[in-house]
Amino acid sequence: MSNSKKELSLPVILIYALLLNTGSSFMWPLTTIYMHDHLGMSLTISGVVLFGMSVFMIIGNYIGGYLFDQWSPYKVALISVSITLISVIILIFFHGGLSYSLLLLTYGLGNGCSLTLLNSYASLITSKTTRYVFNAVYIGLNVGVVVGTASVGYLLNYGITTVFIVAATFYAIVFFLTLFKFNINIEEAKAKKLKENQMQSTDDSQSGNHVKLLLLICLMTFAIYMSYTLWESVMSVRLTQLGISFEHYSLLWTINGLMIVFGQPLINKIGNRFKMGSQICFGISIFALSFFLLIGARQYLSFVVIIVILTFGEMNGLPSIPVWIDRLANIKEKGKYQGTYNVFMSMGRAAGPLIGGLFVELFNYPTLFIFAGGFIFFTMLMALIESKKANLL
Repeated sequence: MSNSKKELSLPVILIYALLLNTGSSFMWPLTTIYMHDHLGMSLTISGVVLFGMSVFMIIGNYIGGYLFDQWSPYKVALISVSITLISVIILIFFHGGLSYSLLLLTYGLGNGCSLTLLNSYASLITSKTTRYVFNAVYIGLNVGVVVGTASVGYLLNYGITTVFIVAATFYAIVFFLTLFKFNINIEEAKAKKLKENQMQSTDDSQSGNHVKLLLLICLMTFAIYMSYTLWESVMSVRLTQLGISFEHYSLLWTINGLMIVFGQPLINKIGNRFKMGSQICFGISIFALSFFLLIGARQYLSFVVIIVILTFGEMNGLPSIPVWIDRLANIKEKGKYQGTYNVFMSMGRAAGPLIGGLFVELFNYPTLFIFAGGFIFFTMLMALIESKKANLL
């Protein structure tokens, strides 16, 4: 197969992001509710299973970043999406407690690898600025959230098998897109990106000697996604306990996705007038604040308002984090740095359901929400202080 192309086009990256997250969005919204309500597992046990899946996602994140730099990105992209696809296909036929738990592990491995490869490929696009590319990728990912979450609540009414069949269909399309579009000349793509960086005189930001700052940004990422995953896990149970249906819970994610799809281009346009650091600080602060608002929420309308506030903060703060990471990486370590970012993101996703379940069973929901919001604020301030010292934001 020819590899004459020097880089992936932005539309291909966007379609890949959309399809990958559509498949994923058929899986994560129902995981906790399926394990708790259908399989009879406690929140803590389901949290442990989700933790295991996320550990395998972390392994996939690391492998994807390492092999992007050291081996064949095209081959590892094909292998990773194949692992995910096969796992979901098997789930169509075997989705009891043990088989479901084990297949979530292999699913996490393949999906984690694919997510890192998505960011790594995107970081080499030169037709647009890195900030523009990652903001566009974020929109693509959230179109997937809209499609997946708008459908999964209703598909579940037809049985869990139907959900897995539809999810497998999307991953099959991802496989063929990878097969026919991802075989590019990586060395030429890196050379082109390096030349662009040199023309823009970005050698200071590309020195790759900012390990402390990288780790602090990743710690902040961990806090953000640990807290975000509470919405994907214990919050589904919280809402059903308050008499709110799973379909209405799924609708909250549809609102989240639609806001990002239609609002992100406007946010990007306005945000380009401000320093990236100011936009990140503003967005993440709003994002953290939304968790404190959950303390007194009891009515569905309250959760709608809070998800709108959370999403507004998300749109301003989260898309620029991989751009921030990319500015720290030299051209030979794009995969490593994006892999590290995805590892901490997956670690946050791993810890979220487990910490959420433990907090709810040992303490209560308000304590959990206070911890989540406070942790985000603390880690953000640490990262911003270090970034200001290094003059890199």
